[in-house]
Amino acid sequence: MRIVFDSNILVAAFATRGLCNEIFELCLVQHQIFLSGGILQEVKKTLGVKIHLPEKRVQEIIKFLQSKTTLVQPSECDKKQCRDPNDLFVLGTAASARADLLISGDHDLLILKQYGNTKIVTPRESLEFMK
Repeated sequence: MRIVFDSNILVAAFATRGLCNEIFELCLVQHQIFLSGGILQEVKKTLGVKIHLPEKRVQEIIKFLQSKTTLVQPSECDKKQCRDPNDLFVLGTAASARADLLISGDHDLLILKQYGNTKIVTPRESLEFMK
């Protein structure tokens, strides 16, 4: 499967060792992961500013993500597609990647349930699609 992770899921995967981490590791082995520069920027900012990880550790995580995923340029999205315009680049990333799943914890995205051919799901819901 072609998977896009929203930044909130990636932050949870690296900041804690719970479900998000398990799903991310499963996807590294069994699926293709696609990200964009915008998603990486959000991960970097959140890990550094909100989680207070040392800059060196944040850089290691970003380099790891760049080496293990495919970066795409987000497609343009109609502003009416999502109630939070700050999430449009995430939808654009999924569209450019032709993703099967967009895994997110963002309610503004989850309420859509689908964008084009991409199903938008929570981490727990993603397990059902990966069986």
